[in-house]
Amino acid sequence: MGSTFEARDIMEIAMRIEENGANFYRFAVQLARDEETKKLFEHLAQEEEKHKSIFKNMLSGLERRDPPESYPGEYGAYLRNYADNNIIFTKEVMDKELAGIKDTPSALDFAIRRELDSILYYQEIKGFVAEKNHETIDQVINEERKHFKILSEQKKKYA
Repeated sequence: MGSTFEARDIMEIAMRIEENGANFYRFAVQLARDEETKKLFEHLAQEEEKHKSIFKNMLSGLERRDPPESYPGEYGAYLRNYADNNIIFTKEVMDKELAGIKDTPSALDFAIRRELDSILYYQEIKGFVAEKNHETIDQVINEERKHFKILSEQKKKYA
């Protein structure tokens, strides 16, 4: 009995994360009061769309890879629970948290948390996809880290 949660599922979740991230950043543009922050959010929305395309391209060429497990389906169950219960840019989380976002600092806080969550997810999925895709995922992780840094620097302006 193997995992029913395959690499394709992981890439589809990654695409959803990026799509929801882009939607959030477009929403955040409306909240931003200064032009610099508006441009930052617009740029990040475009970046998330690029990441979605990267994962979409990876999805088309995926090979199945089963990571080491202590019991059949362990890794898939872990990733499914991570995605289902979490934190990333899921609709439920966004709806609840967006209701509390009333200004630029709270939008920045939300974005910073989601970038960190995305980084963690992408680090975890590397164990489930073929090694030839690791470099591409690392590139996305590095871009997400840059987003985190830029958002954190912008947040300091509001402290």
